[in-house]
Amino acid sequence: MTTTGEDHTAAGTGDRAGPWWWERWRGAALDGGLALVSAVECSIEGVEFARNAALPEAVGVVFGALAGSVLLVRRMWPVAVVLVFIAVAPAQMGYLMGLVGLYTLAASEAPRRIIGALSGMAFAGVFIVWFVEATRSNLQGDGAVGGGDAFAVFLASTMAIGLTAPPVLLGLYVGARRRLMESLRERADSLERELQLLAERAEERAEWARGEERTRIAREMHDVVAHRVSLMVVHAAALQAVARKDPEKAVRNAALVGDMGRQALTELREMLGVLRSGEGFSSMGRERPGSGSVPAPVPVPLAAVGAAAAAAASRAEDEAAEGPCLAELEVLVGQSAAAGMVVELSVEGEVRVYAAEVEQTAYRVVQEALTNVHKHAAGAKTRVRLAHRTAEIAMQVENGPPPEPGAAGAARLPSGGNGLLGMKERVAELGGVFVSGPTDAGGFRVSAVLPAAP
Repeated sequence: MTTTGEDHTAAGTGDRAGPWWWERWRGAALDGGLALVSAVECSIEGVEFARNAALPEAVGVVFGALAGSVLLVRRMWPVAVVLVFIAVAPAQMGYLMGLVGLYTLAASEAPRRIIGALSGMAFAGVFIVWFVEATRSNLQGDGAVGGGDAFAVFLASTMAIGLTAPPVLLGLYVGARRRLMESLRERADSLERELQLLAERAEERAEWARGEERTRIAREMHDVVAHRVSLMVVHAAALQAVARKDPEKAVRNAALVGDMGRQALTELREMLGVLRSGEGFSSMGRERPGSGSVPAPVPVPLAAVGAAAAAAASRAEDEAAEGPCLAELEVLVGQSAAAGMVVELSVEGEVRVYAAEVEQTAYRVVQEALTNVHKHAAGAKTRVRLAHRTAEIAMQVENGPPPEPGAAGAARLPSGGNGLLGMKERVAELGGVFVSGPTDAGGFRVSAVLPAAP
């Protein structure tokens, strides 16, 4: 089955699906009308054919009606319509059928060699019929046609070209235009699908970026607050234990708890303050007194929260410094020692200054490792090692087993299980290596190696 350009008219005109092989009812009506006109034409011409062939006129009428009605299947079998026209051409009938059939065939998706072959056969058939008719009329001398063989050739050529060339050329043009429109529609659909795919991928990337930003915010919040709060809990537990036995030590622990709390509150205030008074998102959709309306909520970009968290995370232990650095490890270790931890710091290699992100990451790794010792191995002996190498810096925090079986949870410090994951992510971002795990002696070891230049 082949299709023509008329089968691909634009949709949306309100026509419902047509019967049988027609896609629309108006196509069926058009073919039915053409078949009726062609049947009438062939019936009239069949009368003359029956007389010349010495047949009853009824035979010619029936034969012409059947031949002309073939146009009813022109969309499904255009080749058959052209073959019928070539077959009845000697009877000088079916010219409308020939015109419509050749147009339908040329506009269809039939191979070009078939279109060319059938068009050539139709041309030859019409040429022969009219040449014979012109020659016969000239020989009879009835005066209808004259001028000899040259005029017969001219007349036959003119009729053959006029009955075959226009419908074939028009059909080829319509078919090419229809295929071009189909190609453009396919390209438009393809572009639409690609745009939809790109939009989906962009949404996936945005969702991934939001997830990464949430993870970074959680990591920064954890690094900034968890260590100080953990030390506060340890000092509070020690304060409770020595409050009556050693008032002076209790006072010192109380002062340390107060300092730790103030520092933690300061860092939290710096992080959360951006959400309330940051640029571009100071209004969070709260109803203003007397306004009578509720403004639309303005979402806080995760990137802004992450930037605030990162800024707070890089804040100095004292207010003058811009961010934690390796020079402050002694202060960090001293805080843990003041909380009751037996901790030792050793530094190997030539001390030098690294990039800010390298020093901050190294500091955070040691800080989180000490926090974990407070949480899970209170009272255990801990050793912090820092090694300055040619192209890298290595750090290791190793603790032994807790002195008593119940000492690990004496302070009842909660654990979210994100400390080791956060350290690993920080080190991986700078292209370093992070390893952690239990030791043979029953303790725990955290090791990290960072490149000197990330």
